[in-house]
Amino acid sequence: MSEPTSTELFRRMEELNEVGISLSKVKDTNRLLEAILVAAKKITNADGGTLYRVDPEKKLVHFEILRTDSLNIAMGGTTGVEVPFYPVRLFDDDGRPNNSMVVAYSVLRDETVNVADAYAAKGFDFTGTKSFDGKTGYRSESFLTVPMKNHEDEVIGVLQLINAKDRQSGVTVPFSEADQRLAESLASQAAVALTNRQLINQLEGLFESFISLINAAIDDKSPYTGGHCQRVPMLTMMLAEAANDIDEGPLSGFRMSDKDRYELKIAGLLHDCGKVTTPVHVVDKATKLQTIFDRIALIDTRFEILKRDAEIARSKAKLAAPDNRAGEWERADRELKARLRQIEEDRQFLRFCNFGSEAMREEDQRRVRDISRTYRWRDVDGNDADFLTTDEVDNLTIRSGTLTQEERQIINHHIEVTIKMLESLPWPKHLKNVAEYAGGHHERMDGKGYPRGLVREQMSVQARVMGIADIFEALTAKDRPYKKGKTLTESLQILGKFKVNGHIDSDLFDIFVRKKVYLRYAEQFLDPDQIDEVDETALPGYQSR
Repeated sequence: MSEPTSTELFRRMEELNEVGISLSKVKDTNRLLEAILVAAKKITNADGGTLYRVDPEKKLVHFEILRTDSLNIAMGGTTGVEVPFYPVRLFDDDGRPNNSMVVAYSVLRDETVNVADAYAAKGFDFTGTKSFDGKTGYRSESFLTVPMKNHEDEVIGVLQLINAKDRQSGVTVPFSEADQRLAESLASQAAVALTNRQLINQLEGLFESFISLINAAIDDKSPYTGGHCQRVPMLTMMLAEAANDIDEGPLSGFRMSDKDRYELKIAGLLHDCGKVTTPVHVVDKATKLQTIFDRIALIDTRFEILKRDAEIARSKAKLAAPDNRAGEWERADRELKARLRQIEEDRQFLRFCNFGSEAMREEDQRRVRDISRTYRWRDVDGNDADFLTTDEVDNLTIRSGTLTQEERQIINHHIEVTIKMLESLPWPKHLKNVAEYAGGHHERMDGKGYPRGLVREQMSVQARVMGIADIFEALTAKDRPYKKGKTLTESLQILGKFKVNGHIDSDLFDIFVRKKVYLRYAEQFLDPDQIDEVDETALPGYQSR
């Protein structure tokens, strides 16, 4: 084959430059490998080609992408069809270099191998090639095998082209020196692009592993929040994708690129990272009196003391009336029985109050205070004291849940820590919104949320999405120490009320229900007894269209 004219060579150099620019823009590794091979075939006008990747640890060369136009063969890359061939070994069982295989030779010697005719070549084993030809009727003749080296001068892959075609006649010809130079130049650019992509992937993998490490630390502190850190990001992405697919309504203009999706995913994973500073006894507070341990046991002990005191009083009454005048013994027994019954009822009542409810009644709160004043006992210093301490009364009269106001402030502080942590990081451009997305999931649409009191217009769609995901996960979570997971209907009823009172984004709530995001999430994460039949028309504030 004659060398190309200066005009033809200039055109192919232009193609090479265009390829180099396009390779730098490809983010997916499979697409990148595919683009490299397709570009090499185009520049050299080759009928077929294979791109290999070197595994230095296992000393193997793996098939990654394979194309043969005349046979309509396309494997690897974005095709979804696996290349069925075994990898090429760089050394035999005795550790000797496998120089008989042209691909292994190119890797081991770091040399380009240009073979005019595989059937006439000496020194290389083309048995596999000839077997392939025999099965397909193909004729593999010219081979151009080029090593791909990274910035550290290591061979990371091999570009092999097969059967150069004359551009006028279409006849198979050897690869020219110009073809070889262009292929080597492309291989060099491709190796840089591939190495850069691998480094980026490794850094992203390292970053995500670090995030997982933070969540694992939270999980180790509290098994009740570890699942939350994993589930909220997944529900966030489900709702965001549903909003992305909407073609009408107020959110019809919301669209996410792959970069946007990755940014939101990272924000979801980090949305509670500030909880690493939250005290465990607050996060895990399963009952109102729990700190390091559940102090209800101390109150039980006091009740036992009251019972003993009552029994002692009965015994003293009997001793004071040795001949049982006027039925004093029977009266003392009746009074003791009534006293013990009342003590036990009050004990059981306080035990019941110790478990957090969604709304403690005012009369129950008054009864707790009455019990504290009605019973008297002597404290460790021997002083006459109220039966319950002020702190115990404050905890046992908590209206909702198990946390006091001070403890809620401690819990709420985690979002301020989260924002502070995330805003202190030097985020790259494609992750610059992570702190805003993650830091807004406790804000409300009406400005009554925290920590910044933002209103809907001041928040991104992504932050509003995460707010709904955070609430719904908490409502349905079955691993909380203070409650059982709610059913879908119960959770959506509460979420609907939140829409009506301006807590959550109204448009996103409608999408959440209309696109049945709640059901897809439930099928993955909820127990079967939580997945009930939801009457969407009965949900507060819901608009189907």
